[in-house]
Amino acid sequence: MSGARPPRAPAWLALLGLTLGVCVTNGFARFAYGLILPAMREDLGWTYAEAGWLNAANAFGYVFGALVTLALSQRVPASRLFSVGMAGCAGFLLATGLTEDFAAQTAWRVLTGVFGAAAFVAGGALSAAMHRDDPRRNAMAIALYFGLGGGLGMVLSGAVLPFLFARLGPGAWPMAWLLLGGASLAFLPLCIWASESLRPPRAAPGAPRAARARLPIRAMAAAIAGYGCFGLGYIVYVTFIVALIASRDGGPGLVAATWGMIGVGIAVSPFAWRGIFARHASGRPLAMVLGVMTLGTALPVLTGSLAGLMVSALLFGLTVFMAPGAVTSFSRRNLPEPAWTAGVSLFTLVFAIGQTIGPVAAGALGDAFGDIGPGIASAGAILALGAGVSLLQKPLS
Repeated sequence: MSGARPPRAPAWLALLGLTLGVCVTNGFARFAYGLILPAMREDLGWTYAEAGWLNAANAFGYVFGALVTLALSQRVPASRLFSVGMAGCAGFLLATGLTEDFAAQTAWRVLTGVFGAAAFVAGGALSAAMHRDDPRRNAMAIALYFGLGGGLGMVLSGAVLPFLFARLGPGAWPMAWLLLGGASLAFLPLCIWASESLRPPRAAPGAPRAARARLPIRAMAAAIAGYGCFGLGYIVYVTFIVALIASRDGGPGLVAATWGMIGVGIAVSPFAWRGIFARHASGRPLAMVLGVMTLGTALPVLTGSLAGLMVSALLFGLTVFMAPGAVTSFSRRNLPEPAWTAGVSLFTLVFAIGQTIGPVAAGALGDAFGDIGPGIASAGAILALGAGVSLLQKPLS
């Protein structure tokens, strides 16, 4: 039937299915690597640069995945991109726990990034289409998509993995990946069902195709540059904050508390930022997010105290998923609907390129100084630059 579509899910259930996608693509596939990294380094004898390379490999996959999603965005429904991306991401998370070979690990991290980028971008476009006639509810849906799922991923991984390693030692890292992959597969049916419920009906035979919308890249330059700085800076904190804690003799309880505080910040972040997203069509929301993140990134290096670490984790959690939320809201407010997926894909591409550089550069600094602190401090400086550049972004209309 030309107008057939799956039965519509309740809005809250559809949004839950999308947010579980972020739990997998970001909370598990990307951020949990920071929890598993110290065990892999110890068990496999890696340097900081080698450890950073695997996260860079994941980011290379994100670059390719964002490019493919950008190319397919106006030919393949976002719901299909989301479903395929989720299935691939879950499968390669499982594969990461099945080998010690560095080349194979690199391949699995690349492929996790490819499929994770497709799901992340498509899910953002699907959330942007919810409540399209109500700016405040739309802003809330976007913020919840990025914040709720990411927070859940951080809380779950932070509550389990540090104690797994404390009990079984660094050799338990394959089990950690298998646990994350198994949980991802358990989420998959709801994720796919939710995305299909948000798929727009197919056009009737003979109906004209919607014109392709061109992205005004020059007019978006400040927001794109600011988001690139976000990609460069945030990934350093995620990759190495646990290594910093370990280098200062922090135990699994402190690691779990830090990860849990980041997760709490992420879960609360949609309620803190929804009003700002709803009010501004400029680069101001992104600038504010990056400004707060700068402070959160710098605190553990500047203070070295437990209180500083906890405040740092909370501030980082309050902002890390609101940067993609800010650019998704910017795309929603400034671009025609046919260009939403392409806009989010472009931002994700620039962000992913930054991700490929950040971990390796920070890891090299850590190896040179014998301390990862200078690498994390440099990430804070880059985030501050991104905040300043983002303030230059004006609404497109």
